Amino acid sequence: MNKAFPKGFLWGGAVTAQQTEGAWNLDGRGPALTDHLTAGSYQAPRIFTKKIDPNRYYPSHSAIDGYHYYKDDLAMLAEMGFSCYRTSISWTRIFPNGDDKEPNRKGLDFYRDMFEECKKHGIEPLVTLYHGELPSQTAIKHNGWLGRETIDLYARFCEVVFKEYKGLVKYWLTFNEINCMTLPVSVDLLVGKMPEADEIPLIIGDPKMKDDPNARFQALHHQFIASAKAVALAHKVDPENKVCGMITALANYPLTPNPDDILATQQSMQAGNYLCCDVMIRGKYPSFSKRLFDNLGVSLNFAEEDEKILSEGKVDFLSISYYASNCVSHIKPDKQVTGNLLMGAKNPFLTASEWGWTIDPKGLRYILNELNDRYQVPLMVVENGLGANDVVESDGSVHDPYRIDYIGQHIRDLRETIDDGVDLWGYLTWGPIDIISASTGEMKKRYGFIYVDVDNEGKGTFARRKKDSFDWYKKVIASNGADID
Repeated sequence: MNKAFPKGFLWGGAVTAQQTEGAWNLDGRGPALTDHLTAGSYQAPRIFTKKIDPNRYYPSHSAIDGYHYYKDDLAMLAEMGFSCYRTSISWTRIFPNGDDKEPNRKGLDFYRDMFEECKKHGIEPLVTLYHGELPSQTAIKHNGWLGRETIDLYARFCEVVFKEYKGLVKYWLTFNEINCMTLPVSVDLLVGKMPEADEIPLIIGDPKMKDDPNARFQALHHQFIASAKAVALAHKVDPENKVCGMITALANYPLTPNPDDILATQQSMQAGNYLCCDVMIRGKYPSFSKRLFDNLGVSLNFAEEDEKILSEGKVDFLSISYYASNCVSHIKPDKQVTGNLLMGAKNPFLTASEWGWTIDPKGLRYILNELNDRYQVPLMVVENGLGANDVVESDGSVHDPYRIDYIGQHIRDLRETIDDGVDLWGYLTWGPIDIISASTGEMKKRYGFIYVDVDNEGKGTFARRKKDSFDWYKKVIASNGADID
């Protein structure tokens, strides 16, 4: 090891608007579906409430108050040496209801100032256009992504921000972890439909939850069309724009050498990873999708122009989130490993984090090689990190050697991945500053190099302080990945 990464490799971190900004109803911003989610925990799910209850705590309403702290936060990230910072644009900060006649100028100005601040520090912004923050009114009026009208509303939003930030932003990401639509979850929230019940739990992959594969895949198809339209618009507005698709990379292993386990693993990789990547990168549905849809009883409604839209809206590169690997068996295990997702049978060769995620840096190398071999497009890791319950010592210090060890292991395997011949553009850690957890709504599940003084109930001073990992990651970046120890 002790070998630098390629010149121009992008180092940094990633967050979202919903988990950082707060200010959920300031300066003209409208409510998004994510603003209806209460706090939860690893043991208790977050609850979606149809009406905002003033007696409940909704973490996104205040988050870490990034709306007012973003300049200070970017200065700290710049001190670490960041060359890339991924964040999202809140759709409802630009179009409060999703279909407003004119965009909200205060929202546009907020992000302009943020991106100019990035540039001032030499940081390249990578902007996610959709990270689950569907306008609540779009969910009510159009059943979210089940309604084809949402495609054009999204495309209009994209065109506005492409034009507004031309020259400031050149890296764009259309949909965060788009392949989550292939997983059985709380279907109404997944497809962006306002639920009929007043309250529903957010439980990903729970077999007790009602599933509707046809709704999931129809909504996914509409997102494919929306993504392709966004790619075409981005290239039209500015040929220098580079647009990526994104999946949560499911590194699946067969539990045993049983051929049935091997086949089940192959099928899970096809459905979980390759379906979405094939459509976004190759511009068409793969041959295996017919049997997949037949087995699930899925029948998609295609518009006449959809094949052309997909073929003309192929992404320029692929980005992934990666946190853990999974074991697949053709026989349902008695007990599944749980994290944010149900993750199959327990892998006896791996340990797990406090929140149930297996720790497997070699799995990152494995899945990047698989994606590289299949697609031969540039790849980028835009989420990877360790959530942990950090402790502030009496002297104000935060010691997090477990985070340094976790990220260091993954960077070592990324170096090996590049030597394998993979065209890797960059590595962004998840939550370089502590943010609220999307899955649980907690603050104690901390990922950052920077500690934020906010607790699980949104109480605290919001003061920022460096953890030990701050100076360590600064050293890694300064050495371009050569000095990891």
